[in-house]
Amino acid sequence: MEKSLAEKEPSITILAADPLSAAACHPAMPSPKSPATRRTASTAGIRSTKPAARKRAQIESADDGDNFYRDLVWTLRNGVLAVTLDGNVAVMNEVAYRILGLKPSLEDVGRPFTYVLRDLPDVSRIVAGAFDLSHLPNRAELRLKSTGKVIGYTLSQVRDRRGRLTGATLFFKDLTRVEQLEERERLRDRLAALGEMAAAIAHEVKNPLAGIEVMAGILRRQLTDSEDAQAILGDIIKEAKMANAIVLEVLDFVRPIRLQVERISLADVIRDAVSMAETHVPRGGVAVRVSLPEDLARIQGDPHQLRQIFINLLTNAFEAMGGRGVVDIVATSVAEEDPTTSGDTQTGPMVQVEVTDDGPGVPPDVMDRIFSPFFTTKPQGSGLGLAIVRKIVDAHDGRIDVSARQVGGTSFRVTLPVSGDHELFRERGD
Repeated sequence: MEKSLAEKEPSITILAADPLSAAACHPAMPSPKSPATRRTASTAGIRSTKPAARKRAQIESADDGDNFYRDLVWTLRNGVLAVTLDGNVAVMNEVAYRILGLKPSLEDVGRPFTYVLRDLPDVSRIVAGAFDLSHLPNRAELRLKSTGKVIGYTLSQVRDRRGRLTGATLFFKDLTRVEQLEERERLRDRLAALGEMAAAIAHEVKNPLAGIEVMAGILRRQLTDSEDAQAILGDIIKEAKMANAIVLEVLDFVRPIRLQVERISLADVIRDAVSMAETHVPRGGVAVRVSLPEDLARIQGDPHQLRQIFINLLTNAFEAMGGRGVVDIVATSVAEEDPTTSGDTQTGPMVQVEVTDDGPGVPPDVMDRIFSPFFTTKPQGSGLGLAIVRKIVDAHDGRIDVSARQVGGTSFRVTLPVSGDHELFRERGD
């Protein structure tokens, strides 16, 4: 027994200090170059430094894990806002800042979410509800009052392994573009139904109106001696012409747009629209200031339809301003960005045109309905002018937005892609 221990003790000591020496003393021991020796030496090294190595590995693993999860949250394609149980912000990624229209700040971590979201009370109320509601919203939608964006969101609670509530998370995505496309589809469905109705009644209405106008004209020529008859017949002819114009406008609105697409200069289109708008509505003392850069990109579009957009916007401004004031038309080239950096929508160069006036403006309570068909604030309006404008913009895969100026007046912003989707240029129903 003593001999056995004596034989084993040197081999253990030498192996820990120098494997080569151990091999020399014990020819039966595998060479250090052999797999068995490498495994034995490695095991001995780990045993000799096991506590420190394990601690260092744990620290490095924790750091790598923290970096991974931080990068994961920061690069998500959705906005993420996480708060702790005491109401402080734990996580808020870049997409969340961008969607909510806030400036990114590392100092927001640890601050109360009510302070970080102080300009977004509607979002703050949703986050606060995570600790009060029994059923949390899933895939709900909200229109932000501050920016007008539509977000889709899901609210979740965070619990530890014991099931105790530790915080809440809000996942959300900018659905503004999706909402616009859905609204376009809804408008297309409404137009289809309206088109069927308009086509059915057009001939029934136009022919009697034409007959009324002709017969009133004949009577007017025959009753030249009666001033009262002349006035009444003049009103009949005027009203018949107005009714006929409304019927034609309805037909233009419901008729599918057939775009004749070509590479055009939007600056030339705007200049033509300014000249033609005066033939529709006298502008009186209204000054029109046009700012068109020489390097404005040429776009793909239908010049006739695009001209109609700016004619309608200008005639609306002339009518609202009552013969005095200023209309500014400013065109710029912009680089379109997906607001969520999610890649769900195509990006590319755009041309943006703002038509701004200093008239009485649009009441806030009707701002959301201004592009709806047959909605108008004018006594004699048909409510189709701006609806047609939006239809043409949609057909060009563009956007149109309206806002009230702080100093008074209204601003329309038309954004058109330099190169649009050719599928949108086809006649609907092809």
